Formats: sequence, C-alpha cells, structure tokens
Amino acid sequence: MNSSSVPTHANAAVIEAAYEAWLQDHNSVDPTWRAFFQGFTLASNGASPVAALAAASAGPAQEAAAAPIIDSFKQSRVHHLINRYRSIGHREAHLDPLSDPPTPHPSLSIEQFGLTADDLDTVFDIGSYLGGGQMTLRDIVANLRRTYCGFIGAEFTHIQDVEVRRWLQERMERTRNQPDFSKAEKIRILRRVHKAELFERFLHTKYVGQKRFSLEGGETMVAAVDSIIEHCPSVGVEEVVMGMAHRGRLNILTSVMRKNFNVLFEQFSENYIPETVGGDGDVKYHLGYEAVLDTASGKKVEVRLAANPSHLEIVNPVVEGKARARQRVRGDTATRKRVLPLLIHGDAAFAGQGIVAETLNMSQLPGYTTGGTLHIVVNNQIGFTTEPRDSRSTVYCTDVAKMIEAPIFHVNGDQPEAVCMAAQLALEFREKFGRDVVIDMYCYRKHGHNETDEPAFTQPLLYKKIATHPQVSAVLSQRLIAEGTITAAESEGIKAEYTAALEKNLEQAKAAEVAKSAKRAAAIETKKFEGSTAVFQPQFDFKPVPTGVSAELIERAARGLTTLPDTFKPNPKIKRFLDARVAAHRDGGPVDWGFAEALAFGTLVLEGTPVRLSGQDCERGTFSHRHAVLHDMETNDTYAPLKHLDPQQARFCVYNSLLSEAAVLGFDYGYSLDYPDMLCLWEAQFGDFGNGAQVVIDQFISAGESKWQRTSGIVLLLPHGYEGQGPEHSSARLERFLQLCAEDNIQVANITTPANFFHALRRQVKRDVKKPLVVMSPKSLLRHPAAVSKIEDLTGGAFQEILDDPLFVSGNTRAPFPAETAAPSRLILCSGKVYYDLADYRAKQKLNDVALVRLEQLYPLHRKRLAEIAKKYGNAKLVWAQEESENNGAWSWIAPQLEDIFGRKAAYAGRDASASPAVGSLALHKLELAAFLKQAFTI
Repeated sequence: MNSSSVPTHANAAVIEAAYEAWLQDHNSVDPTWRAFFQGFTLASNGASPVAALAAASAGPAQEAAAAPIIDSFKQSRVHHLINRYRSIGHREAHLDPLSDPPTPHPSLSIEQFGLTADDLDTVFDIGSYLGGGQMTLRDIVANLRRTYCGFIGAEFTHIQDVEVRRWLQERMERTRNQPDFSKAEKIRILRRVHKAELFERFLHTKYVGQKRFSLEGGETMVAAVDSIIEHCPSVGVEEVVMGMAHRGRLNILTSVMRKNFNVLFEQFSENYIPETVGGDGDVKYHLGYEAVLDTASGKKVEVRLAANPSHLEIVNPVVEGKARARQRVRGDTATRKRVLPLLIHGDAAFAGQGIVAETLNMSQLPGYTTGGTLHIVVNNQIGFTTEPRDSRSTVYCTDVAKMIEAPIFHVNGDQPEAVCMAAQLALEFREKFGRDVVIDMYCYRKHGHNETDEPAFTQPLLYKKIATHPQVSAVLSQRLIAEGTITAAESEGIKAEYTAALEKNLEQAKAAEVAKSAKRAAAIETKKFEGSTAVFQPQFDFKPVPTGVSAELIERAARGLTTLPDTFKPNPKIKRFLDARVAAHRDGGPVDWGFAEALAFGTLVLEGTPVRLSGQDCERGTFSHRHAVLHDMETNDTYAPLKHLDPQQARFCVYNSLLSEAAVLGFDYGYSLDYPDMLCLWEAQFGDFGNGAQVVIDQFISAGESKWQRTSGIVLLLPHGYEGQGPEHSSARLERFLQLCAEDNIQVANITTPANFFHALRRQVKRDVKKPLVVMSPKSLLRHPAAVSKIEDLTGGAFQEILDDPLFVSGNTRAPFPAETAAPSRLILCSGKVYYDLADYRAKQKLNDVALVRLEQLYPLHRKRLAEIAKKYGNAKLVWAQEESENNGAWSWIAPQLEDIFGRKAAYAGRDASASPAVGSLALHKLELAAFLKQAFTI
C-alpha cells in the first residue's frame, strides 16, 4: 500500500469539506487549500481530491488511468484561444441582416492553436474566463461563440485601461451577450418597432414623392433610443441632449419624443407656412424639439433634440456644447452623470466627416468634456450612392472611434432585443466610466437617399435583396409568438391601434390646414425690395477662345457615350437615358446639360486632354443627370463610357469621394497645381455644402495666385437654384464667391444653356491663362424643356459671357433690333435659373415689350459687352432680377457696376433680405417667387 494513503484516508472528511467550500467560493478557503485544489483538479481531469488520491493509492496503472496529466502547451493555447475570441470574435458575428453569417475566420480555428477535434472533450483550466474553473474545450468554444460571434460583435480589446476592459469582459461573458428582457419589456420593444414601421409606411402612401428621409430598414433604431431613455432613471440620467441627421428624424420625433402626429402631418402639406415670429423656418426633418417623457419607472426624462442643417455631423459639437451647458444648469459639473449627450450618425458620415474625429478628440479635454457621449450609428452600409469600399479605408465605419479607445458594439439591426441590450449596456458603461461608447447598428436603407431617388441605378443587386427582405417587426413577432410572449392577434392589435391613430391625426391636420390657409393669401405681395451698397470690381481683359469642335468629333464622342458592351445589362431607365442621347445627336438636339457636359469631357479626352472629376456621388450625379459610371443589373459590374471612346484617348477619371468637402477639394486643388494640362473638377453634392470647404476656398483657390504665384484651373460645380427645398438646398452662396473676387483671381459663372457650359469647360484648357472656375450649376434646369441646346451650338461659337434676348437679336448680334420690332420699354438683367422663371412669366402675361438679358459670367465682368447692351437698350427701364435674397446673390456686387455702365441706377427685384438663405416652406417659396416676378415687370 502506498504510504500516502493512510493520512489521506484519515483526513478524507476534512479534505472533502474544504473541497466543497472551494467549489462554492474559491476565496472561502485559505491560499494553501486553493493552490492544492487547483493543482489536483487540473491534474485529475476534474475528479475530486479524495477520489484522485484513492485512485493513486490503488497502484501506478490505476493512477495513470484516473488522473491523466494535461499537456501544458495545450493548456496555454486554450488561454490564447479565449483571448483571441475576445479580440476578434466580432469578425464572425452575424451583423448584416441582408446576408448569411460570415464564413469562419481562420484565426479562430482551434487548429490555429495546436488543438484538434480529439481535444474537444478534454477538460482545461479556463483562467479568468467566467470566474475561473474547468471546462471541456467543446463547452469553452460554444460559450465563446455565443458571446462574441452571435448577433453582437464587440470591439474592446483596443482599450488600454485594464479595469475598463475587464468590466466590459465580465458584463458580456456573464450574460453571453444574450438579451434577457421581461415579457413587458419585450412587448414594449415590439410596439416601438411596429410603430416606427407603420409611421414610415403611412407617410410613404399618404405623401407620395415627398422627401422624408425614411428610416425603413433601420426602424430598430427607434426601439434602441426608447430603450436608452427608459433605462436612464436606473443609472441616474435625468436629461438627454440628442443630435441626429435627417434619416429617421421624423420617426424619432413622433415615436419616441411623442410629437403630435397631426402637427407633423400639417407640416407635410405643400401649403404649410410655419407660424413664425422671425426667420423663415426650415424643412420638417431639420427642426429641433423638446419633450419631458414619462418612463415605466415613474420617473421623467427630459429630451432635447437639437436642430441641425444638412451638413450631417456638424451638429455633433453643437450637441456637446448644449449638453455641457445643461450640466451646469443642473449643477452636474463634478461628475457629469445626469445629462447624457446622444448622437445618432450615418455610417458613411461617421467614417467620412472630419468633424466626427474632431468631436471625438474633444471628448476627454478639460474644457469640453461632457462625461462621455453615447453614439448610435445607423449603418445603412451605403452612402448616397457610394459603397463602403469607395468611402473608407477601414474595416468598419466606426474605426475612427478607436482613436479615443471607445468600446464599439456592432449589432444586427434585425435583432431589436440584441440592439436594445447593447444600448443599455452602452449607457451603463458611459455612466460608470464617463467615456464615449459606440453602437454600430447594421441595417439597410429601403429607398434611395430620399424617397424620390432611384437606388437601383447604382446598387441593383443590393436592392433586389432589400425588396424581398422581411420587415423587422415580422421577424420579431414570429419569435415572440413562438416563445409564448405574445399571440398573433395581440401583435395585429398593436398595428391596428397605431394605424387608427395615424388616420385620425391625418384628418385633424387636414381640417387645421383649411382653417389657416385663407389668412395667408397675399402676405408676400406687400414686401418691398430695396437696394444695397456697392463693391468695386476690376475689369478683365477678354480674349476670345475658339472652343467649338467638328461634327466628326462630336459624332465620335456621342457614339462612344451611348454604346455599351454586348454583355452589359443596364437598368431599363438607363437604357432609355442612352437612347434619348442617341436621338438627340441624330436629330441635332435637344442637348441637355448632362449630355453637353459628357460631350465636353468626351471631345477633350479624344483631343488628348485628360479629365478628372471627383466629389460625393458624382459618378451618377446627385440628380441622376450624369451617369458617368453605369451598373450592370445582373452582375453589378460597372462600365464608364467616357473611358472607352477610343484606344488612343486621354484618361478620364471619375471618383465617388469619401463624404468630405474640405479634404477632397484640397486634394483636387493640389492635383490641379501639378497637372495643369488636365481639366480637374470637384462637384459638391449641393452647392450649399461647398462652405464645408471654405478654408480651402479662402486660403487656396481665391488667394493662391496672389500669395504664391501658383495658378490653378480647377472647376467647382456647385448645384444652385431656389426650388423650395429649404434653406440648405437652394444657395451655393454666389455672394461669397463674388466677395472673394479681386485682381482677376477667379471666374464666377451662373450659366443657363448646355452649349455655354460646354464651351466654358473646354475654354478652361484651351485658353492661355489658368483661373479657377466656379459654376453655379443647375438642379431643376437639368431637365427643364427650355434649357437645351442644339448640336450646331457645340460645333461652332465660343463661350458667351453675356447672352442677349433672342427676341431682340437681329442677324448681327451687335445691331439694335430686328426689323419691325419696337424697342422694349423695360430691360431686365439677370443671371442663372431665374431667367426661365422670368421668360415664362413674360410669355404668360404677353409682355412682349420687355427684354431679358443674361449675365452668364459675373466675374470677371465683360464690361465692354455690357456697355453695348446699355447702348442698345438706352431708353428702357433698367431692372436687376435675382432669385436669391437681397443681401445674397449678385445684387450687392453688381448694382454699382450697372450704375457706372448704364449711367443710371437699376431697380431691384428679388427676395427680401434674410438671415437664412431660403425659407423652409414650399408654399412660402412659391409666394415669394410670384411676388418678385410681378415686381420685376412692374417696379
């Protein structure tokens, strides 16, 4: 008998009692016992010490069979395996609701750690995982996958602070990252998803074609925000300051902040004019809102949604400042726990906008900290039309948040319970550590960038998936019904309840509209339009540049632009688009703006001049007018006709840029400096967004030649035009560029015909001098039936800085008037799109004694040509008409020059001065337009 068996058997009861205590709580026994039990259980494959010692006393053979020794190398590799799942388990998480789970990641294979299938039933020590102890390899892997490779993928091992990392680790591993809501909480989540979906569907059917930037595909975001607000009282948060872009904003206002439906529906009316005391209001998906919300706990939470422009993430620092102020008001400056900043982002914007990084960088600075911000990224997995591979260099759109070591929870948006669980965990993290935290909710966008957009132009395969994908509520309802939380009838009852409420509020809104409309008939007619002060501008030495091309060259370009490979399957709308171009070329017109642009690019590259165009969504064009890159409907392969006109052509490059103005414009400006023989263009998505690059414009484009004697021929295309789209989709700030004009530094044009645009682009590379060209490019004129040219306008002529009125032009454009045509009594000078509004008004009112003359290039102003106009219309009443507000547009700049050239002052016809570029109401826009058109012909 082995001598060790005597004392072992004699003390068996003591050992067994201590062992049982150790199993219940490792710290309940002294360190000696702890070391003893840990060693024995490791060596004996989980057997108790008493049993192991008994087996040992039976002899060497039995001892070997009962207490196998674990390979120390494999044991260490198991610990590495656990840490690897913590680090990159998110790479196998099922995040995309439109796709199957990802393929196994090779770095998570057990074979990578020197383990095999034969080890799956071997028991290993698990170190700190799940509090320590032993577990089979099979169970270790199953638990790790459940925690880190389910519908939540967590990134937290980049955090340097061990305490923070361990807190997150323990919280996730304890629950296996699986939601465990009560029945009432589950039903609340379902109600929020139902409500969000029904709201979006209701707007889509009742207000067809209206922009609302719907949340369809991402409705779970509403449930997540509601869950955060509901959880606030339990962690001590009394107030939430929110910022978000326009997608889903209307849904948050109604579904979470409980704004009355009837008020919102009234704002959807085309006749809606806000009851404002001062200012012009804004479109409904930009407005701020405040509410005090009751929570299920009985406590109230105050929620403030900041108003924001369409500059997307620019609201971020505004929200941080508001939150810090609110913390001071509430006496919360020591811990900053009671006021929560909550920012909701889009995926492309979070990755692309530099202001995101700047705001994140502020988060822990003494003068700017707000105790941590909770970020929700509504990850549509697409920008406007730009895919992630073209918009970022990182795996995730949220990687920028790693710069401040923020934990990031990637979550499948089709799993509302998982999203809400992650949201509550994120809130608890913020409250404990006072740091930023990010929830990256993977979802999709059911419609285009807005409801009038066609997403299948550029993502045909993606939108085939979306068309057949079930709604979030359907998936969640089926799961809750299967588990017995709710019945099918109860789920349908929730939908019926919300639908009835929506219909009732819509009727109330219609009644309110009828009651109000009579009060506002002619309010704008009483406004007067007054003049402004002068700005001196120097003359410019104009030298004609022949930019017309041969019919043969036009034919080569047109043929290449409209010819596709035999195997290419275009969208049917694109096919009609190309067929229309074929017909326009064959028939000698009409040539619209997009075709003229394409022919300008095509003739240049055929002549050996390379062309580069970049900007946000410029491959297709914000307004679907360009289609420089086409997408195959079946394979999603792309084809750029301008790259395939001729084997010997110069290069044509077009790029959908990252979602940035300043960085991209700066890049293209630098490109134009060192490649002066290229036509280099940057296009803003809307002209208004060009001010996001104001530093580049001020410091480089307008002043580079003066400061550094560096010349640039870069072209800025800034969509501009007042069409009732609100303050930030109307004006490219023409007045700001004119204010920058001096010393012949830049060219500023507001062009009205496709042919003149064609010649302006070609002039950029054909003339002797290099000057930046700023073009107020069109939006509605892209498809205006009168804004067209003929092929013959492209084969001859040159850019015209000033266009005389066709009604008063004889064969010799310098001669006074055609035979039998009386001299007009009124001369209206204008620039840009407003010409077509004026011409339409003149035709309808039959005012044939009024001449309309267009200034196509405002700076440098062709004073000599304008003097000829002045002489020709010497006895006519002189009026300057513009669609911009009086303190905007060209008026302040042009007025003194007109007085100097014409020898008399011009009367002003246009919108009244305003702090905002345009009104936010379509109805008010129309009233203003009618008023100033009448003013132009009667003042």
